[in-house]
Amino acid sequence: MATLSDIGVAAAINILSAFAFFLAFAILRIQPVNDRVYFPKWYLKGLRCSPLANGAFVSKFVNLDFRSYARFLNWMPAALQMPEPELIDHAGLDSAVYLRIYLLGLKIFVPIAFLAFTIMVPVNWTNNTLEHSGLTFSDIDKLSISNIPNGSLRFWTHLVMAYAFTFWTCYVLKREYEIVASMRLHFLASEQRHPDQFTVLVKNVPPDPDESVSELVEHFFLVNHPEHYLSHQVVYNANKLSELVNEKKKIQNWLDYYQNKYERNPSKRPLLKTGFLGLWGESVDAVDFYTAKNERLSRDISLEREKITSNPKSIMAAAFVSFKTRWGAAVCAQTQQCRNPTIWLTEWAPEPRDVYWENLSIPFVFLTIRRLIVAVAFFFLTFFFVIPIAIVQSLANIESIEKALPFLKPIIEVKVIKSFIQGFLPGIALKIFLLFLPTILMIMSKFEGFISLSALERRSASRYYFFQFINVFLGSIITGTAFQQLNSFIHQSTNEIPKTIGASIPMKATFFITYIMVDGWAGVAAEILRLKPLIIYHLKNFFLVKTEKDQEEAMDPGTIGFNTGEPQIQLYFLLGLVYAIVTPILLPFVIVFFALAYVVFRHQIINVYNQEYESAAAYWPDVHLRIIVALIVSQLLLMGLLSTKEAASSTPLLITLPILTIWFHRFCKGRYEPAFVRNPLQEAMMKDTLERAREPNLNLKGFLQNAYIHPVFKSADGDKIDVAMEEWEVEPSLIATKRTSKRSTPLSSKHSVSSFSSPEDNKERSKP
Repeated sequence: MATLSDIGVAAAINILSAFAFFLAFAILRIQPVNDRVYFPKWYLKGLRCSPLANGAFVSKFVNLDFRSYARFLNWMPAALQMPEPELIDHAGLDSAVYLRIYLLGLKIFVPIAFLAFTIMVPVNWTNNTLEHSGLTFSDIDKLSISNIPNGSLRFWTHLVMAYAFTFWTCYVLKREYEIVASMRLHFLASEQRHPDQFTVLVKNVPPDPDESVSELVEHFFLVNHPEHYLSHQVVYNANKLSELVNEKKKIQNWLDYYQNKYERNPSKRPLLKTGFLGLWGESVDAVDFYTAKNERLSRDISLEREKITSNPKSIMAAAFVSFKTRWGAAVCAQTQQCRNPTIWLTEWAPEPRDVYWENLSIPFVFLTIRRLIVAVAFFFLTFFFVIPIAIVQSLANIESIEKALPFLKPIIEVKVIKSFIQGFLPGIALKIFLLFLPTILMIMSKFEGFISLSALERRSASRYYFFQFINVFLGSIITGTAFQQLNSFIHQSTNEIPKTIGASIPMKATFFITYIMVDGWAGVAAEILRLKPLIIYHLKNFFLVKTEKDQEEAMDPGTIGFNTGEPQIQLYFLLGLVYAIVTPILLPFVIVFFALAYVVFRHQIINVYNQEYESAAAYWPDVHLRIIVALIVSQLLLMGLLSTKEAASSTPLLITLPILTIWFHRFCKGRYEPAFVRNPLQEAMMKDTLERAREPNLNLKGFLQNAYIHPVFKSADGDKIDVAMEEWEVEPSLIATKRTSKRSTPLSSKHSVSSFSSPEDNKERSKP
C-alpha cells in the first residue's frame, strides 16, 4: 500500500511532469514556425499574420529575442485578463459557460476542504482502529473514516458535515443555475439575427398520393400557420453526392499542386505513377491525369445532383420550415401540429453549422430500431468492460507485479522506482483502456440518428459519464478492494465481510489520488502543449501541404470536446463529493485540478479552440443533473459505511439527505430548466418588434432561403445554389392544391383531406 511519502513522491513526479509540459509549451509557443499551432483561432478570425513572412531567414523559424524566454509563464495571467463578456463575444456562450464548470468546482470544494481539514481530519486521525484491524492500510487511510472504531460517537461529526456539505453544494448549484440561465436568456436576447431563430425542423411528414413532400409541407403550413409561414426546404438524401464532392475536393487540390509546380518550371511537365501510392505503375502527365479525373467527377456530381432533385424517392419525409417572425417559429416548434401525435413532429432547427447532414436522410421509422440496437450494444460494452479493468486493477500494484514477475523484485523495491510505479501505473493503465472509448461512443450516437452535432456530443457525453461511473468509479472500488483484501475475506467469517468492505472502500482513495495526478495534473498540462497537433501540422507541412488551402487545413484548432471533457470533469465532482466525508485528503488534489484546468482551458479557448456550433449553454441541465447524482451517490455510500460501522443511531438521519437533494433537483428543474428547452414567446415578440422598428425593409426571405440548403448543393464559392428555390409571394386566401376528386384518385388521402379540406369540400367529393 502507498504511504504518505510514496504519495508525496508521486505528487512530486506529476508536478515536475506538469512543469516540464508548461516549460516546453512556453518555449514552443514563441517560435514563429509554431505560430499557427498555438494561435489558430486568431488566424481564423483574420486578426493574426504569419511571422514567417518577415525578417531574416533564421528569425522566421526561431525566436531570437532571448528576453521573451524569461517571461515563459506570462501566458497564465494573460489567459485570466479577458473579462467574461468579452470572452463570450470572442468564443461564444458555450465556451464561457464551460469554463464556469471549473469555477463551480472551486466554489464547491474550497470551503468543503477547509471544513474537512479543520474538523474531520483531526477526528479521523486521533484513533488507532486500523492498527488493530488486521487489514492492509496506509498512512493515508488513517486520515479516513475507516480509522474510527465501530459504534463511536465521533460519527455524529460526519453526519453533521454531510448535511453541511450537501446544503453548501445545493446553494452553490442553485446560484450557478440561476446565473447561467440568466446568461443564456440575455445571450439569446442580444444575439444577432440567425436562421435557426426563424426555422423549425418538421419530421415524419405523412405520405400523400396526390402531392409531393414539398407541396404537402407548403400547403400544411400555409393552412395552419397562414400569418407566419415564409418558406421551406425539403431534406434530400445526398450522402452519395457528399462523398463525390469530398473526393472532388481532394482531386482539385492535387490538380492545383501540380499546376503550381508546372508554372514554377514550365520547361518540365510533372509526372506521376498510377500504381499504389504513386510508388510504381505507368508514368503519366500529372496535370492531364488529375484534370481528367476532375472532369469525370464533375460529370458524376452533375448526374447525381440531377438524379436527387428529379427522383421523389431522394426526398425524405422532413423539411426545414422558416417563418416570418421568431414568435411564429416559437409557436410552431413548441406545440403539437396534428391530432395524431406521431406525424408532423416539429422541433427547433439546429443552427446551420450544427446540422449533422448525414443523419437527416435516415427515415424516422428506423430511429427507434437504431436506438434499441445501440442501447443493447452499450449495455454489453459497459458491463463487460469491467473484466479488463478488474485485471488491470489487480495487476497495477507492487505486490501483484512481484508475484507475477519475481525476478523484478530487487528493481521494484528501489524507493524511486516503487513510488513511480505506484504514482503512475494504475492511472496510466486505466487511461490507456479508456483511450478509444470516446470514438466508439460517438459512432454509437451517430448510428442512433441525432441530427445535430450538439445532440451527438451531449448523448455521447451522457454515455461516457455513465460508463466512467460504472467502470472507473464503481469498478475500481469493487474489484480493487476485492483483490487487495482477498486474504482477509478468505480467513473471515461471513458476517465480518460487510464490515471489511465498509472499511476498505475508503482505502481506494489512494488509487484515485494517483489517477487525479496523472489525468488531472499532468494530463491537463499536456493538453496545452498540443503535442499531437504540433507533430501532425509539421508532418503535413513537410510532406502534404501543396497549396495555400492545404496550409489552412493543416492548422487544426480543434474544439473543447464536450463529449469527453465534461464527463471527465464530472468524475472529479463525483470523487470530490464521495470522498469529502470518507477520505478528505483527496480534496486538495481535486482543487488543484480545477484551478489548473481553468487556467489552461481559458487559454485554449481564447487562442486555440474554434467551436463548431453554438447551443447557448443548452447542456447546463446535464451538468447540474450529474452533480446532483454525484451528491446522492456520496450520501448513499456514507449511509452504507455507517451501517457497517454500527452507527445505528446516526444512520437513519441520513435518509433525509437524498430526499432533500431530489426535491432540490426537482425545484431547479421546474424553475430554471425551461430557459434551456423552450423559447419564451414574450422574448421572441420583443426581438421581432425591435427588429421591425430598426429594419422595416428587411428582406428576411433572402436572408433565410439559402441557410438550410445541403452544403453539397452549393457551388465551390458557397454562394450559388443549384437546387431551385421558389420565389415567395403574397399567399392567396384560398390555397390551391394538386389533388383531384376521389373519382380520379386511386387511393384515399386521409391525411390530406383531414388537414386541408373543409366539410363542404368533403361533401362535394362524396357526390357521385
